[in-house]
Amino acid sequence: MVAGEARRAPDTAVVPAARTPAASTPVTQRTPAYDVAAATPDPEIPTLTIEDLGILRSVDYSPGQGTVVTITPTYSGCPAMREIAADVQARLHRAGFERVTVATQLSPPWSTDWITAEGHRKLAAVGIAPPGAAPRRSGPVPLTLGHRPASPACPRCGSPGTRLTAQFSATACKSLHRCDACGEPFEAVKPL
Repeated sequence: MVAGEARRAPDTAVVPAARTPAASTPVTQRTPAYDVAAATPDPEIPTLTIEDLGILRSVDYSPGQGTVVTITPTYSGCPAMREIAADVQARLHRAGFERVTVATQLSPPWSTDWITAEGHRKLAAVGIAPPGAAPRRSGPVPLTLGHRPASPACPRCGSPGTRLTAQFSATACKSLHRCDACGEPFEAVKPL
């Protein structure tokens, strides 16, 4: 256990992530436990952390429960969540936090708008087009067949002249595209 962590008073515990009305990204107070959890790499895109992706909701501490990390899947059934939870727990144990629980929060659902500016930069740096703004919806998400959103600009050369080659890539949250200018194929994160 990290020195002083078990004796931390409840009023000095980490403030849970909260969605502010004007912002689309969670806001959290930084603590040593939060920093360790936040640095956990995404297993599908290891150059990104779970903080970059915006799936880290909160890191709380209480003497009765220990450290509780709350994460949100990028979509229901995301196969990476089990791996992420195990990685977060192992990293915190290695850092000296003895009692660690990783909880999943589904509501409100994750949005690509929660990807940080640093996450957008890292995606482009590895040749994955970052998502544009997510569509605004209230209520159920309608299923639209045949409609294809505009292809993103090429992350390699910046050309807007790209085309969709496959709706799904290595993961369901990405699509495949090809740049008409430089000819390079690339993945894009779907705006959700």
